Amino acid sequence: MSFAIDKQGDIVVVDVEGQLIVGNRQELKQKVLDELEKGGRKFLVDFTQTGYIDSSGLGVLVSLSKKIREQGGELRLANLNDDLKTLFELTKLDTLFQIADTRERALESF
Repeated sequence: MSFAIDKQGDIVVVDVEGQLIVGNRQELKQKVLDELEKGGRKFLVDFTQTGYIDSSGLGVLVSLSKKIREQGGELRLANLNDDLKTLFELTKLDTLFQIADTRERALESF
């Protein structure tokens, strides 16, 4: 599991590789909060290489979304596989997050 942070203009892109689970969710949260402290306001989390997110992973995404919105920012998600799309639909989180099929569409949506 790893997280890579990249900047596309003023957008902070976080690539999640592997699974987003209880054991690593704090690492993702800290990386995003660090970027928020540095002034980042537009965040895209790309799940191209993610196969699984557990309930604590979903919880950290909700928490980050709230924190980023409180700071006047936006959080978008991209490249959910079919299982993850179903998970977001079942939990109704697809109504909380703006989810794009591709990184390009997500970047254009800001």
